[in-house]
Amino acid sequence: SLFDVPLHYNFLKASNEGNKFDMRTIFDNTLTKDNPAKSVTFVDNHDSQPGQSLESWVQGWFRQLAYALILLRQDGYPCVFYGDWYGIPHDEIPDMRPRLLPLLEARKRCAYGRQNDYFDHANTIGWTREGDDGHENSGLACVMTNGKEGSKRMYVGEKFRGATFRDITGNREDTVVIGDDGSAEFRCNGGSVSVWVRR
Repeated sequence: SLFDVPLHYNFLKASNEGNKFDMRTIFDNTLTKDNPAKSVTFVDNHDSQPGQSLESWVQGWFRQLAYALILLRQDGYPCVFYGDWYGIPHDEIPDMRPRLLPLLEARKRCAYGRQNDYFDHANTIGWTREGDDGHENSGLACVMTNGKEGSKRMYVGEKFRGATFRDITGNREDTVVIGDDGSAEFRCNGGSVSVWVRR
C-alpha cells in the first residue's frame, strides 16, 4: 500500500482555491482513483504540517470536507492525523475532534453498501451509501460544497422510503424525509459538508 500524496495535494489545492476549484476533479490523478485497494488516504501528516520541510497544510475550512471524502467512501484506507485529533500546541493549532467524531461515528455505523456518486457540479458534489443487512439502519447521504449553500437530489434506497434523516455533523438542524422512490433533496451550508443519516 502507498500513501495517496496526490490526493493530499488535491485537498491542498481545493482549500487554497475555494469556489474556483472544480470539485468534480477532487480524485483526478490519485491513487485512490487508479488503484483504490492500495491507497492509504490522509488529509495531512507529520511531514505536511506547518514548519516541516514538506509543509502543505490543508486550510481549516476544508478539513472536515476532506475527512468526509476519505472516511465515508468505499475506496482507500483512511488515516486520521494525530495533530487533528490531539492538536499541535507548539503551532497553536487546536484539535478538530468535535468535527471528526461525527464522521467517525457515521463511518462506523452507516458507511456500508453500494455507493452512488453525484460528482456532477463544479462546486457541489455528493454520494450515498445504501447500507447493508449486517448493519442496522446503515446508509447515508453526504453532500458538500466549496461555494454557496448547495443541495443534491440523491438516491439512498427504497428501503428508506418515509424515513427521516438528520445531519450527523450538526452543521444543519433541519431534517429530510425520503420519498417513495428512495430519493430526497439533501442540503449543505456554504463551504461546508453535511452527512445525512437515519434518525
